[in-house]
Amino acid sequence: MQNELTALRQTGTWQIVDLPPAVKSIGCRWIFKVKHNAHGSVERYKARLVAKGYNQIKGLDYFDTYSPVAKLRTVRFIIALASIKTWHLHQLDVNNVFLHGELQEDVYMTISQGVPHSKPNQVCKLTKSLYGLKQASKQWYEKLTIILLSHGYKYSTFDAAMFIKSISSSFTVLLVYVDDVILAGISISEFTFIKSVLHDAFKIKDLGQLKYFLGLEVAHSKSGISLCQRKYCLDLLTDSRLIGSKPVSTPSDPSIKLHNDSVIPFPDIPAYRRLIGRLLYLNTTRPDITYITQQLSQFHSNPTQTHHTAAMRVLRYLKSCPGRGLFFPRNSSLQIKGYTDADWAGCKNTRRSISGQCFFLGDPLISWRTKKQLTISRSSFEAEYSALASATCELQWLLYLIKDLGVQCIKPPDFGVHERTKHLEIDCHIVREKLQAGLIKHLPISSKDQVADFFTKSLLPQPFNLLLSKLGMLDIYHPPTCGGILNIEENTENTQHSIDALQHKKAT
Repeated sequence: MQNELTALRQTGTWQIVDLPPAVKSIGCRWIFKVKHNAHGSVERYKARLVAKGYNQIKGLDYFDTYSPVAKLRTVRFIIALASIKTWHLHQLDVNNVFLHGELQEDVYMTISQGVPHSKPNQVCKLTKSLYGLKQASKQWYEKLTIILLSHGYKYSTFDAAMFIKSISSSFTVLLVYVDDVILAGISISEFTFIKSVLHDAFKIKDLGQLKYFLGLEVAHSKSGISLCQRKYCLDLLTDSRLIGSKPVSTPSDPSIKLHNDSVIPFPDIPAYRRLIGRLLYLNTTRPDITYITQQLSQFHSNPTQTHHTAAMRVLRYLKSCPGRGLFFPRNSSLQIKGYTDADWAGCKNTRRSISGQCFFLGDPLISWRTKKQLTISRSSFEAEYSALASATCELQWLLYLIKDLGVQCIKPPDFGVHERTKHLEIDCHIVREKLQAGLIKHLPISSKDQVADFFTKSLLPQPFNLLLSKLGMLDIYHPPTCGGILNIEENTENTQHSIDALQHKKAT
């Protein structure tokens, strides 16, 4: 707490003043957190003073508010590209990130314990943004952008949290996720330069090579880069008291179609919502649970015992493979391949179809999605075409991102597709336009090889494992028998065995 107050004084976050008449101050409180390393040991104990921003009045205490952060599929894309092009990957952490933004509004906050003042009716008039304020992230982003643009960086048009600097001798990408920063590129000297600039402006912690980012564990080897959330997964199992449960081979039961049933309601709705929220974040590296997580998230307002049982099955599946994650090989090609499919009238409540899509940059999987369609399709043809139109839009975004990064694909993207209303006509025009422009190339594909089928329905173990092997996932760790945490560096040999097994599966 004393370190936090010292930082607040040094940055000149407030001035002690008398509260003006007819003005109401907002409150504040302390937040305490224990931060851990990837292998589970305590990194540090953290105390943070936050303002009660929910008491702010729009148009008086704040105006615009937004928080641009790097899209997680952009993070995966950059890591995959860095593996293929053997770029350097570093990470930074900005100290007291929200304290650097300048406030334009007059905001008054009650004085916290530990802050000296001379009169009883005094308050803190904030001159810098503080954690908890509605506009805090906006002010930080604006200040960071000004500094980066002044040193030759340009922000991406298609991901506002990605900044690019390209000169004759170097190419550098900077990704921002609030106070966490990823640097990717070919020039260590540029890394050193921009780290120095940011440290002079904000005081940063240089964490070196990218290893642990937003709960994502990154392991580097000569064969490639792996990405998983093993610690996050084990923490989820421990908190749910299922670390010793009996594992299952698939995350969902294909004989059960989830819907709004009349079974006994699940009594602890907040607990159900927390669990689904944590599963949603686990989707960052676990496409194998994407479909069932999308299904379970539909019932967060009125879950039943059936829905809770299905969620528990997902956890029992995770128990069998907590270290499963994505692998980005270094010898992959630079061609985008996509798969799209639809489960016609797959939702029992609305009879809307379920769209599934996934995209690969050569071998590594970089983007995937399961989504209920916005309109009801009267035929499987309509459902397939709507799914194809949605996937085409995602592909267009990926190609824009590639163009920003100055990467040349070896040939047009391939689309694996399974063989009139107003909305369908629009979809047809979108797909036809991109085909005629040479943006995409359609390839027929059989049902057993349709990877996107993985994202539209529950599957039996045999087809589930077959399609799972095509996603380029691997288990970096042996399945644990207890809640112990293993260090990434201790499992290089196991990782290589997993890579060899994965390459054998893909070859067959």
